[in-house]
Amino acid sequence: MMVGRNLSGGAAAACLLVPLLILVVLKTDCVPQITRLRETSIAQVSDFFVSIRPYGQVPLSQDNRTASNQVHHPGEVWDETVHKVSPSGLASQGTWQQQQPLDAVKLKVADDSVAEAPPSPASKDEIAGDGGVNEIKDVAAPRSKLSCNFSGERMDICAMEGDVRMHGKSATVYLLAASDDSYQPENGTVTIRPYPRKWEIPTMEMIRELTIHSGDTDTVPVPPQCTVTHDVPAVVFSTGGYSRNFYHSMTDIVIPLYNTAREYEGRVQLVATDYSREWVSKYRHVLAALSVYPVIDFDADDAVRCFPSAHIGIESHEELGINPTLSRNGYTMMDFRDFLQSAYSLKRSKMTPVSRSSGKRPRLVIMLRRHSRAITNEAEAVAAASKAGFEVVAAGPEAVRDMGQFAEVVNSCDVMVGVHGAGLANMLFLPHNGTVVQIIPWGEMKWPCWHEFGRPVPDMGLQYAEYEATAEETTLKEVYPRDHAVFTDPLSIHKQGFGMVWSIFLNGQNVTLDVDRFRGLMQQIYQSVTIT
Repeated sequence: MMVGRNLSGGAAAACLLVPLLILVVLKTDCVPQITRLRETSIAQVSDFFVSIRPYGQVPLSQDNRTASNQVHHPGEVWDETVHKVSPSGLASQGTWQQQQPLDAVKLKVADDSVAEAPPSPASKDEIAGDGGVNEIKDVAAPRSKLSCNFSGERMDICAMEGDVRMHGKSATVYLLAASDDSYQPENGTVTIRPYPRKWEIPTMEMIRELTIHSGDTDTVPVPPQCTVTHDVPAVVFSTGGYSRNFYHSMTDIVIPLYNTAREYEGRVQLVATDYSREWVSKYRHVLAALSVYPVIDFDADDAVRCFPSAHIGIESHEELGINPTLSRNGYTMMDFRDFLQSAYSLKRSKMTPVSRSSGKRPRLVIMLRRHSRAITNEAEAVAAASKAGFEVVAAGPEAVRDMGQFAEVVNSCDVMVGVHGAGLANMLFLPHNGTVVQIIPWGEMKWPCWHEFGRPVPDMGLQYAEYEATAEETTLKEVYPRDHAVFTDPLSIHKQGFGMVWSIFLNGQNVTLDVDRFRGLMQQIYQSVTIT
C-alpha cells in the first residue's frame, strides 16, 4: 500500500515536523524515562535468576565465616520456593530521616500500555519486571544523604538514600554525591560489621566488615557502574555470629530485622553477609513475610547493585525484646508476636482459660534438654505435670528441628516449662496470656536467668513463673564437695568471669527436680490457667 502519497498539505507539513521534534527532544535531553515491560524474553528472565542467588546455592566465599556457618548436611532437602505470607496488618508509623526513595532513582515497572524501549547496545543491566529490578542507564542521581549512628550499645547503623551502589564480593558500599547536611565520615570512609553484639569483640571480629564510601568522586574511589538496579530499599544484615542458637537468632537477627524491614511491607531487598544457607532455610517463613524477594548472598555476589536507599545494619535494642521508645516505627513485642502469628499461620492468638468442669485439660509443653541443664528425672517431671491436670507435650531437641511445625505445637499449648536455655525462646509462639515457667539451675543464677527470659515476658503479653533449683537438685553435688565455693559462695565463681560461670553452672550441671515441690508449682499454674 502506498501510504503518504496522497496526503493533504496539512498532513504533509505535520509529517515534516516529526523529525524536527525528535531532534529537539534529543538535543534538550527531555525524553521521559521508559522502563521495560513485564513481558521480558526467556533469556532475560534466565539472566535475572542467575544474578539473584537462590537460597540453596553453596556460598562461593567462606572468608571471615564462623565454623557453624560452614556445616552442610548431605542429603538435606531444601525447598527453594518462598511463599508470600500475608502481612499482619501492622501499619507503618514513619520512616527514618526521610527514608523515601528519591523520584529520580525510584523506578517502577512500566504499565502494559507503554511500548518497550529498544535496548541500549552498551547496557549490561539486568531486568525483572516483578523482582524489584529494572534496566536503566547508569546516570547521576540527585544529592544523596547519609546518616550513621555509632552511639548504640548493641549496633552501629548507617542509613542512606540517593545513589547507593553495592558490590558484595568486595564488601563495599558507595554513596555518591552526598549532600552537605549528611554525615561526613573522615576521609569519606566508614566501616561497619552488621551484627548487633558490638561489645563482644571476639564475636564481632568473625563478622565480615563492610566499607562505606561517601562523597564526591574526588574524595572517594571511583564507583563501579551499575549492573543491576533495584527499585526497592536494601537492608544489609549478617547471619553469622551465634546464628545456630535459636535464642540468639531471635535476639540478634530476627527481631532487629523485623524492626528495620517491616515498615516496607514486603517491598524491600534483604542482603545477608556471612551467608548461612541453613539459617535462611530455617527462618524462611519470617524472611518471606518481610520481603517478597529471595535473600541475596552478599559475600558471593559479583554484581554492582544500585538501590534508592539502604540500611547497613539492623535496629537492635535489648535481649529478646523491643524498646518502643527507641523503635523508629514504635513497634512493640506484641506487634512482633502478631507478626510471627501471621508468618507461621498460627491459629491461636490468645489463650482462653479451660473450664475444669468441661473435662478438658490445658496443654503444657515441657522443653527437654540434652548434655547440659537436662532434667535427669524427666519422666517423673512429666508425670507430675500430668497429675496436676495438664495434657503434657514432651519436646526434645528432635522436635524443634522443623521450626514451622514446632511453632504450631507451642501455639497449641497454654504453658511452657523448661530449664534455662535457648529453647525457652520458643515462648514467642505461645498464644497471648500464655504462661512461661523457667527452671533456674543452681549457682546464684536467678538474676541472669530472669534478665534473659523473665524480663521480656510481660512485654510479650505472657505470664511468668520460675522454679529455682536447690543444692540438693543439682548434679554438681556429684562433682564438688559440699564445702566447695560452688555451694558455699557461688558468687565468688561469678567474679572469676563468664567463662567459669559457663563451664560450671551452665554447661557443667543437670537438674534432678524435687518432684513434690515441682508438682506443687504445677498445681498453682493449673489453677491460674483454668476456671471453675
